[in-house]
Amino acid sequence: MTLHPFGDGNGRIARALADMLLARAENTSQRFYSMSAQIRRERKSYYEILERTQKGSLNITDWLVWFMECLLRSVDNTQELLASVFDKALFWQTYGHLTFNERQKKIISKLFDNFEGKLTSSKWAKLCKCSQDTANRDIADLLEKNVLLKVGAGRSTSYILKA
Repeated sequence: MTLHPFGDGNGRIARALADMLLARAENTSQRFYSMSAQIRRERKSYYEILERTQKGSLNITDWLVWFMECLLRSVDNTQELLASVFDKALFWQTYGHLTFNERQKKIISKLFDNFEGKLTSSKWAKLCKCSQDTANRDIADLLEKNVLLKVGAGRSTSYILKA
């Protein structure tokens, strides 16, 4: 039988217990971070540290350090997520009175949800499955409404949301 810090060989109970015990320690019904989700994201390193702890001297110091660092990463990730949610809410509070078509709403939403790279008219057309002309009209409309800012010129032109 192997030692597991939470007594579960597959990790599901460990994640649930981590969240339950942290909630109990905080004495609050509201938590905005999830150790369970963070451990799931880091499952490979979780199982590596767990195995080292089980097969070593059974000293759990390294595992406790990993756990605390994982907790900090969970809180950091939640802060980033909440900042994004607040930014999105502020955007819609500021620009909600304007009319947007479905393609524009889709791209604006993507820009708030970890959009990779630069937004170009070609990417717009591809993401929205529309023509380049339609993408250019959508972008021109958002530029006119002061929702987007143009960055660069010519082939290196891209667009960002106005802060």
